[in-house]
Amino acid sequence: MRGNGVFGDGETTMTIARTPLPDALEALRDAAIEPPAAVAGKGPEYSVVVPFFNESACAGALLSEITEVMQRLAAPYEVILVNDGSTDTTQAVLGRYAEQHRECRVLQLVHNRGQAAALYAGLKVASAPIVITMDGDGQNDPHDIPALLGELPAADMVVGIRVDRRDTWLRRTMSRVANRVRQRILRDGMDDSGCALKAFRLEVVAALLPIGTLYSFIPAMAVAAGFKVVQHPVAHRPRSAGESSYGLRRFLWRPILDTAGMWWFARRSFPVRARHAGMPPGDDWELTAPRE
Repeated sequence: MRGNGVFGDGETTMTIARTPLPDALEALRDAAIEPPAAVAGKGPEYSVVVPFFNESACAGALLSEITEVMQRLAAPYEVILVNDGSTDTTQAVLGRYAEQHRECRVLQLVHNRGQAAALYAGLKVASAPIVITMDGDGQNDPHDIPALLGELPAADMVVGIRVDRRDTWLRRTMSRVANRVRQRILRDGMDDSGCALKAFRLEVVAALLPIGTLYSFIPAMAVAAGFKVVQHPVAHRPRSAGESSYGLRRFLWRPILDTAGMWWFARRSFPVRARHAGMPPGDDWELTAPRE
């Protein structure tokens, strides 16, 4: 049978068996990505992955900020814009921006799969050795990116800690309770694991599981795989437009169930972090060249 979407340049169609898949894997199956314009020279040094769902009102301004910050780094980069089946004009906004900025690629999900699935799909097509993630609602400030990158020489992942959060009282309270419960059970050392603004090495992506609450457990999965994870304070801005697509259910029973699963996973997993030039020292194994 043919898949529901086309992945690549539109000239090749893959045959995929229709077996039940988690939303994140369904998102990959249904995705259609627009190829970037040819870029001379070497590949990107940074991949910025941003999921969007019905964010047409604020997407343009956020993308302009991302472009401004990344250009200041004076290094090749790509921006992967994941449209999570938006029902407004988000796809048109992203498409127009990508046409004007050759470093941008649009990953279109045919159906709305959720924030975690959209992020996972974007991470799977990221190609740079350093990956940066953030939300598409404009609450993460792209100007914090250089500070996170500054911590990477001594770590594999840098997780933002949102200071002076600009959310509703209920949302802040639910997040605080969830973080405390997760910390107590998983002992991952993270104060704000749900912050979308992160910077990490591409190798970390292989340690991530395609689950619906991926956002909250990315640091725990990285720690379980033997990667060094640190935190750094970042700004948090009020929403300039639109509204959150995630409610009480996302913060309550689903994270509780997945926390129990992560507790089991973290204790049954073993480090997979292979050390190589440019990565910080660790207590795990390293891959050495064979003798001549």
